[in-house]
Amino acid sequence: MQLRLKKYTLALKHTFSISRESHDFQDTLIVSLSLNGQTGYGEATSNPYYGITVESMINEIKAITTEIETFDFTIPETFHRFLVQKGLTNFTICALDLASHDLYGKLLGKPLYEIWGTTLDHYPTTNYTIGLADTPTMVAKMEERPWPIYKIKLGTENDLPIIRELRKHTQAIFRIDANCAWSAKETIANAPELKDLGVEFLEQPLKADDWEGMEKVAHDCILPVIADESCIVESDVEKCALYFNGINIKLTKCGGLTPALRMIKEAKSLGLQVMVGCMTESTVGISAIAQLAPQLDYVDMDGAMLLKEDIAEGIHIHEDGTLEYPALGGSGITLK
Repeated sequence: MQLRLKKYTLALKHTFSISRESHDFQDTLIVSLSLNGQTGYGEATSNPYYGITVESMINEIKAITTEIETFDFTIPETFHRFLVQKGLTNFTICALDLASHDLYGKLLGKPLYEIWGTTLDHYPTTNYTIGLADTPTMVAKMEERPWPIYKIKLGTENDLPIIRELRKHTQAIFRIDANCAWSAKETIANAPELKDLGVEFLEQPLKADDWEGMEKVAHDCILPVIADESCIVESDVEKCALYFNGINIKLTKCGGLTPALRMIKEAKSLGLQVMVGCMTESTVGISAIAQLAPQLDYVDMDGAMLLKEDIAEGIHIHEDGTLEYPALGGSGITLK
C-alpha cells in the first residue's frame, strides 16, 4: 500500500465552546492508503482533552511507515490488529482504520453499510450542535440552521434559563450535553423541567469517573442518560450498562470502525441504546460514521456542517436531515 499523510486546519463557522474549552479552528490528520488503483481516506482530529496533536499522530505513523506500506492488506480487521500490536494511540489507529475500510469497500465496489449486511431503509437523523455561548448567540445559531434535533452544550450556572429561552424559538427535539460539568444532585434536579421542555436525553452530565454519582443518577434521573467520556473503548461498554441507558461511541476514541462495530453489537446485547458521535471532523470522518447509521438509535454527525469550508466529498446531509450516500464503494470519500 502507498501511504500519504496531510495535516489540515479546519476553520469553524462559529466559535465552538463546551464546558471545558473553546476553539475557532480544528486541526485534523487525513490519511490515504492506495492499492490496486484505489485510494481510501481516513481522519482523526487533534484533541487537547486526550493529549492528541496531529504532529503526535504523524510521528507515530512515520515510525512504522515501511511496515504499513509492505503490509499484506486483505481485510480491515487484520490491519487493525496489526496497528494495535504496534502500540499506536487510538486516534492514530482510527485514521488508518477508516482509510483501510474506505479502501476495502472501493476495492470491492460496495459501500461499507452493504458489506456489513445493512440497508438504508431506516437510519436516525443527525442532531445539529449548538455550542455554549451567551443565550442570544445560541438562539441566533438555531435560527441560522433550522433543524429537527439540536444537541445543546451546557455547563453553566444558568443552564435551565438557557433551555427555557431556546425553547421559545423552536419546536425541535433537544438533547443536552453537559460535558461532565454537573453533579449528580444537579442532574437529578434539572431533569424534570428539562423533560417538560422537550429534552430527549442527557449526555455525560457527570465527570467520567464519578461512578458513585452515576449510580444515583441511574436510580433517580427521570431522563435517559447517555455515556460519552465514560465510554471510550470496548472494555467500557459492559460497565456503562450498569449506569447508563446508552453509549455514545466516538471513532477517534475507540480506534476506528473495527472496534466500533464490536461495541455496537455488545451494547445492543446489553440492552443499551447506541449513538455514534463526531469530533468536528470533515466529511472524511463523517462519511465513515454515516456507514454505521443504519445500526444506530441516535447519531451526531454534524461535524462538517460546522465548518466554514469542507475538504472532501462523500456523504451529503440534506436540509431535512436525510442522507445522500455516494455512489463510490467504501465510505465513498474523495478529497477536493
